[in-house]
Amino acid sequence: MAVKSYKPYTPSRRYYETLERTNDKLKETPSYLLKIIRRKGGRNNLGRVTAPRRGGGNKRYYRIIDFKRDKRDIPGKIVSVEYDPNRSANISLVLYKDGEYRYIIAPEGIKLGQEVIASENAPLSLGNAMPLFKIPVGVEIHNVQLYPEKRGAMVRSAGTAAQILAKEGDYVFVKLPSGEVRKILSVCYATIGRVSNIDYNKVSIGKAGRVRHRGRRPRVRAVAKNPVDHPMGGGEGRSSGGRPPCSANGLIAKGKKTRKKHKFSDKFIVKRRK
Repeated sequence: MAVKSYKPYTPSRRYYETLERTNDKLKETPSYLLKIIRRKGGRNNLGRVTAPRRGGGNKRYYRIIDFKRDKRDIPGKIVSVEYDPNRSANISLVLYKDGEYRYIIAPEGIKLGQEVIASENAPLSLGNAMPLFKIPVGVEIHNVQLYPEKRGAMVRSAGTAAQILAKEGDYVFVKLPSGEVRKILSVCYATIGRVSNIDYNKVSIGKAGRVRHRGRRPRVRAVAKNPVDHPMGGGEGRSSGGRPPCSANGLIAKGKKTRKKHKFSDKFIVKRRK
């Protein structure tokens, strides 16, 4: 998808960019794949703000995505490639031979009418899901399971892809988009191809209102707050905060490692991300 820019007939239009979307749809979304999102505005059950700077935004339905790809050995046909307001990637509606519709993450280059299947003996083609031990070294994959029979947990964002580096015993070495190399059980499933919408990160938001449409409220700088509201608040005039940059909870912001020591998954990480 190409990035579309506009003539600056207003100041905010000067940097405003969008993606040229072609919603290829042969079928309207079945109602059982839509769910109403109940917004909470960042508040908990007591009505107190626990996740700041949230609220407002356009209403939207949640599209139920088949991350598990557990409909095995039944071929399906791509009947739509469409925009999803809940994620950066595009999604595809699949019509299976038994009449069921399901949404999947759309790989880059998927076409209407193309056949996809999730199977151990699936051909090595775009959109097919298969176990890692069946995928050759060097092939790009996405929607990778961390545990067998669980939903795909990694590599689901727009334009991302992982790569199989090697196979050893029951494990496959997978290089993730972050640069991390991780051991994953070879019976876990992954989908062939790179995630669609690769130009997503090139778009310029252009104006504050578009961020509000996404449900994000304005952010006040920490040093502009009062001492009661933030550890970096207060001071006479324009002070720099008087202490290392930190969050409202006092967690150091610049360079402090936040990963738990001796986490159970450390043994699966062959090489840490950069």
